[in-house]
Amino acid sequence: MIRARGFCLAMVLALSPCLADAQDGLLDGGLLDDGGLLSEDSEDSAQDDTTTDDDLLGGDGDLLGGDDDLLSGELDVAPEPASEPAAMAATDKLTADEIHRALFSESEYPSANTCGSCHPRQFAQWSVSQHAYAQLSPVYMAMQRTINQQTSSTNGDFCIRCHTQVGMNKGESPFVSNLERHPASREGITCVVCHRLSKPYGKVSGRIALETGDLTAPVYGPTNGDVLRKIIDNSGGTLSTDTDKSGRKIHGNIRTFEYIGESGFCGVCHDVNLFDGFRLEEAFSDYKHSPAAAAGVSCQDCHMGKIQGKNAGYDFGPAAQIGSLSTPPLKLTNHFFGGPDYSVIHAGLFPHNIEATKLATPQDWLLFDDEAGWGTDAFEDNLPDDYEFPDRWSAIDDRYDARAILNDQHEKLGWAREKRLEVLRNGYGLSDISVSKQSDDSLHFKLTVRNIMDGHSVPTGFDAERLVWLNVVVKDAEGTILMQSGDLDPNGDVRDSHSAYVHNGDLPLDSQLFSMQSKFITRNVRGGEREQVLTVNYSVDALPFIRPSTQSTILTGQPAAARKHRYVLSPGGERVAKYRSDLNGKGPYSITAQLRIAMVPVNLIAEIQHVGFDYGMSTREVADRVVAGHEVLWERQMQIGGTTVAQAASNQ
Repeated sequence: MIRARGFCLAMVLALSPCLADAQDGLLDGGLLDDGGLLSEDSEDSAQDDTTTDDDLLGGDGDLLGGDDDLLSGELDVAPEPASEPAAMAATDKLTADEIHRALFSESEYPSANTCGSCHPRQFAQWSVSQHAYAQLSPVYMAMQRTINQQTSSTNGDFCIRCHTQVGMNKGESPFVSNLERHPASREGITCVVCHRLSKPYGKVSGRIALETGDLTAPVYGPTNGDVLRKIIDNSGGTLSTDTDKSGRKIHGNIRTFEYIGESGFCGVCHDVNLFDGFRLEEAFSDYKHSPAAAAGVSCQDCHMGKIQGKNAGYDFGPAAQIGSLSTPPLKLTNHFFGGPDYSVIHAGLFPHNIEATKLATPQDWLLFDDEAGWGTDAFEDNLPDDYEFPDRWSAIDDRYDARAILNDQHEKLGWAREKRLEVLRNGYGLSDISVSKQSDDSLHFKLTVRNIMDGHSVPTGFDAERLVWLNVVVKDAEGTILMQSGDLDPNGDVRDSHSAYVHNGDLPLDSQLFSMQSKFITRNVRGGEREQVLTVNYSVDALPFIRPSTQSTILTGQPAAARKHRYVLSPGGERVAKYRSDLNGKGPYSITAQLRIAMVPVNLIAEIQHVGFDYGMSTREVADRVVAGHEVLWERQMQIGGTTVAQAASNQ
C-alpha cells in the first residue's frame, strides 16, 4: 500500500521521504516525537462548543470587545464574549530610536494599528480575521519553505505573495522568519493591501503592486472623498494632510475604486493556477458558475455582511471616528472574513493588538508562559521564591499587564471561533439518520451531507487540505462500541491511507470513512494513476526546477502528469454516506453521527516539518494545536430498540 499525501506542492518535482521512514521528529507510526498519545479526553474536549449572543460594535456579531508535551487534559472553553470592544487608546512613552523606526516603517505602508485609531470597528474585526493571520501561520510558512526547498527555490514568491503583499512589494525573502519581517508585512492582508490597490488585476495569484505613501497619501474605496474633504475643511486646522505640518494626520483623499466591491477583486488571490497549468484553488471560478453569481450576489454580500456566509444585508453607521467627529452613516462592511482556519500561535502575537505591540516585542511575547498562568492571582500568590523569569517578565507589574492583554486576546479568539462556526454551518447541512435495513445481527443506515448555500462548492479554495468528515459510532445498551468510523488515530488523523498508523499496519483502514478531502492524483511512469504526496511523480534532474507546461492545457484544463480528484459538493449538491454495523443482541442501540471539520490533517504537519516551524514551535506543539481546533458542525443521534426509533439532532 502506498501512503501518500497531496498538498500545495502541486508543481514540485520529487523527493519527499515516505512519512513512515523519516526520522527526527516525524510522525513515525507512533507519535510526533516524544510524549504520549493524544488522549480521548483531548479529542473530545476539542468538540466542546459555546453559544453566545452578545452584540459587538453596534450589531456586528457577538464580541470584540516550544515544548513537545501532548495535551494533558481538556481544552479550555472560550470565555463569554464581552459586550464592549477593548479600549485601544493608551499611549506609552517611546524612545527616540523607537519613534524614528516607527516613522520610517510607516513611510511606505502604514500599519493597521495606525488605521485603527480612526477605524476601530474595522480594525477590531480584521485583527482576529484569517486575512490578519495569513502571514503569521507557521503551517503556511513551513509549506512554502518546503516547496522552495524541493524546487531549488524556483517556486520563488508564488505562495507568499498572496500572504504578505507588503513584504513582497518590499522585496523580503520568502525564507525570513516572521519575527524579522517589517511590522506591516507580518499583518498579512492588511488595510493597505486592499485600500492602496488601484488597478483591477483579475486572477493573478496575488501578483499585485501596492501604491506607496505615508498615512496622508490617498486611499481607494467604493466611495469618493467628498465627505472626507468636508471633515478636513471643518476641522479648524486640527486635521492635517501634510506630513510636515502640525495637526492630526489623515489621508488626504479617497479615490473611487468600484472594483473593490466586486467579486473579481477577491479573485486576485482566491483562484490559484500553478505554473504548469494545475488549478490548485478555484474558489472564484467556482463562484462564477454558481447560482449566486447568476443572481448578482457578490462574494462581499455573503462574506462582509451581517451574517458570515449568508446574503443577509449590511449594517449601517459611521465608517470612521476622527477624534470627536463621526462620518455620516453608510453601508458598513464586515472585515472578519470567517473561514476554516484558526490560530495555533501564542496569543501575544495574534490577534493583532495595539496594546500588545506597545508592551513587548514578538520575541518577548514568546517567552511569556500563557498556559502556566503568569500574571494571574492563582499563579503569582503561590510563586516559589526560586522561580526564575526571563528578564523582560521579571517585574510582576509587567506580568499582570500582559495577562490583561492576553485575557482580551483569548476573548477575541473565542468570538472568532463562534464566527467561524457560523460561516461553516451556513455552508454544510446534515440530514437525520435513516435506517435502511435492520435484523437481529446487523444494522444498515445512512446520512446525507449537503451543500446548503449557493455561492460555491464546499469545501472550496484549498480543498485538498480541508478535512471534512463524518464521525459515526454505534453502541449497545452497555456502551460497548460496535462500529466506529471517522475516529482519529493517536496522531490526530482519520484512518485513511495517509495515516501513519494505517500505513504501518498498527490500525486498520477505515473502510466506511466518509471524507470530503480532495486528493492529488499523479500519472506513473509505467502507466496508471495513484494518490501521491507530490503531484509530479518523478524527476530526471538532479536539481528540480519549476517550469511551464510543455503541452497546451486549454482542452484538458490540467497538466498531463497530474490532476485533482475533487470530493467537494457543488451548490445544492449532496452525498449519501452509508454504514453497516454488526449487532450483538444487547439493545437498545444508539447511533451518534457528527459532521466534523479540521483546518489541515496532521499528516501534512509531518510532511513539512523538516524545514522547521516559525516561532520555535515543535512539530508536536503545532499538531496538538491543530487537533485542538477540530470542530463539530452538526450532530445527529438515534436510539434503536425493538420497534421503537427515537431521533435527536443537535449542534455541538
